[in-house]
Amino acid sequence: MQALVVDDSRAMRTILTRLLDGLGFDVAQAEHGQAALDVLDAGFRADVALVDWNMPVMDGLTFIKTCRAREDLRDLTLMMVTTESEQSQIVRALAAGAHEYVIKPFTEETIAQKLSLLGLVPA
Repeated sequence: MQALVVDDSRAMRTILTRLLDGLGFDVAQAEHGQAALDVLDAGFRADVALVDWNMPVMDGLTFIKTCRAREDLRDLTLMMVTTESEQSQIVRALAAGAHEYVIKPFTEETIAQKLSLLGLVPA
């Protein structure tokens, strides 16, 4: 399995990469949505992308909408991992095409459980 971590915080990318690596994923990183699209367009075939909301250049919601609009990325599983905790933001992300939503701070167990619910790691 392959995962893409999209977050403008280097520390958060490192935390999520280590967590995903421990779950058996091969992980690529991007510091914003446009960089994530560049990684995908360069041939990295992610099974899941963990996406922050607030980033420069291209935010996470725009990235999700872009993935859903592109035929070649429509099947990519998308999980928003963000500090945005208002119900309206959660609804917007899910309506745009996110499969799951995790609010920071999170535990390793939370990420593993969400990935398990999505059928991406053993329960």
